[in-house]
Amino acid sequence: MDTNTIDYAKERSGYYKILVGLLLLTVVTFVQPHMFMTESTFAAQMIIAVIKGWLILMFYMHLKGEKLIIWMTGFSLFIVFTFFAIVIGVDVQKFQFKDESHITASVTATPEAGHTAAPVAH
Repeated sequence: MDTNTIDYAKERSGYYKILVGLLLLTVVTFVQPHMFMTESTFAAQMIIAVIKGWLILMFYMHLKGEKLIIWMTGFSLFIVFTFFAIVIGVDVQKFQFKDESHITASVTATPEAGHTAAPVAH
C-alpha cells in the first residue's frame, strides 16, 4: 500500500485560498492609504508586504516544511541587522560635520524668497 499519495484537489484548493488571500491583501494595499491608518501608511504598507512575502515563501516556494532553512535565514538576518544597527548607531553618535551637513544643520525659512536660507551657525 502506497502511503505517499497526494490529494491534488486538496492541494489545488489550498493554493487557490492563498491566491485569494494575496489578491485581497493587494486590494488592501491600494485602499489602505485612503481609508484607514492614514497617519502610518508606511508601517501599514510594510506589514502588508511582509505578510504577502511570507505567504509566497511558505506556500508557493514550498518552504513551509523547511524549519532549518528558515531558522538559519532568520538568525543570519538578525546578525546582519544587529551589526548594521551598531555601526549606524556609533556613526551617528560620532558624526563630526553636524553644522556643515545640509541634513543636520538648522535652517530658517524666508517667506519672501520661497525657499530656505543657508544653515545658521550655532
